[in-house]
Amino acid sequence: MSQALPAAVLFDLDGTLIDTAADFHYVINLLLAEHQRPPISYNYLRTYVSNGARAMVGAAFNKTEQDPEFSGLLERMLELYLEHLTTNTKPFPGITELLHWLGDKQIPWGIVTNKPEIYTTPIMQGLDFHPAAGTIICPDHVKEKKPHPEALFLACTELEVSPDKTVYIGDHRRDIEAGLRAGMQTIAVSYGYLDQGEDINSWNSHFQTDHAKNIRPILKTIYSHD
Repeated sequence: MSQALPAAVLFDLDGTLIDTAADFHYVINLLLAEHQRPPISYNYLRTYVSNGARAMVGAAFNKTEQDPEFSGLLERMLELYLEHLTTNTKPFPGITELLHWLGDKQIPWGIVTNKPEIYTTPIMQGLDFHPAAGTIICPDHVKEKKPHPEALFLACTELEVSPDKTVYIGDHRRDIEAGLRAGMQTIAVSYGYLDQGEDINSWNSHFQTDHAKNIRPILKTIYSHD
């Protein structure tokens, strides 16, 4: 069997590369305290993280976006989050070692996220990964967010690689959909922020794993053939 490694590896950010749930939990409870409301549990909030700030505010306050108070709550939550971007945020176990291996193999890596650049850039600067990401694509850089594949195509252009030789890794259905639409190999991870009742098997990813330590063995075999 001959072994061929990917030309590049792309990651979703929250729930795939880094664990941001603790900072979101802290910030949401600060916001609840400002409104004289009791705190919510970490495990409850964690299931909403992948769906963004709007989902977390809605879950914490039991309000919809049509509620007259919602926009003010969201704005304040994002203000608080800017102050606590890397207080407790850290790479998931196994990610640092994986990135070192990619560096050793001279495989470029990057990030394609729906998280706005105003939050993504300072987080990545604070975590200071080695080797550094070769590209970081946020919604600010494209017209269409995931699950549209535009951001993945842009990442490949910046890394000068072909999508069909690139792997995209994510913890949400939209990540896998975007990767499949881009013609990439996809890895779905279940260690991130799965929605309540979500069935990862229904995403139709090429591969699945429940721990980042298993990603390297997958990458070693993903393009191998007899």
